[in-house]
Amino acid sequence: MARFLDSDLWWDFKHSPLVMTSAAITALMFLVALFAPQVAPYDPFDMASIDLLDALRPPAWAEGGSVAYLFGTDDQGRDVFSTILYGSRISLLVGFLSVIMAMLIGVLVGLIAGYKGGWLDAVLMRIADIQLSFPAILVALLIDGVVRGILPRGAHEELAVLVLIVAIGLSFWVQFARTVRGSTLVERTKEYVLAAQVTGLPDTLIVFRHILPNVMGPVLVIATIQLALAIIIEATLSFLGVGVPPTSPSLGTLIRIGNDYLFSGEWWITVFPGLALIVLVLAVNFLGDWLRDALNPKLR
Repeated sequence: MARFLDSDLWWDFKHSPLVMTSAAITALMFLVALFAPQVAPYDPFDMASIDLLDALRPPAWAEGGSVAYLFGTDDQGRDVFSTILYGSRISLLVGFLSVIMAMLIGVLVGLIAGYKGGWLDAVLMRIADIQLSFPAILVALLIDGVVRGILPRGAHEELAVLVLIVAIGLSFWVQFARTVRGSTLVERTKEYVLAAQVTGLPDTLIVFRHILPNVMGPVLVIATIQLALAIIIEATLSFLGVGVPPTSPSLGTLIRIGNDYLFSGEWWITVFPGLALIVLVLAVNFLGDWLRDALNPKLR
């Protein structure tokens, strides 16, 4: 810990107000999403606590609003502030798990391709090149549609979150794989790897014990940036109606639901979830950009 506090990375962090603000906002949104049941004034999924007579109430400061509903209510009488907190949980869960899945696949593929080389490297990288020719949102949409077509109709809503995680994770692994492959190609020619090979260590131990720790720096930067992209793709898919169901909405689902009432004057149903999504994505993006620059030796 003392070494980290004396590092250039911590010095850069302390002297960047924008990064510190982004880190504080990100941490706050993560915490309120994690502890949503304790923080939210209402449980939007408890049907016994929802009153349709409270539907479409404006924010507390607007005419007709109530202090009981800070950001107003939606068409079902649910507190918008509470639905944002619960919706953030779904968005962050999908974003985190999909990035972890993509990182595991990409790092493994990159290590194998970079260390083994030859025809295996060529095949894996051509597959990566083919996937890179399509936008990630289209790949995720295709995978989501195929999986939903395979699953029984009754299992769609139950497995919607899992399907989203798999779809987004499989659309993001290429960036990790190409980065790790490039770093592995450099590391495998260094003396410590050659010495390990001479001593007779198995390739598996060489790759995971010696090479992997030295290629993880860029991976963490990519993971931070990809987290913001994963949240956006999840919100996009949910907005299009192929993401999580309205019974357990994410921020994208809330925006889609509110969009139906936007032009009738009930703007708060979609504006506040949209603002929450924008703030979260911008904060994570700023952190990712800072981390990328801070770990780049060419910028020092």
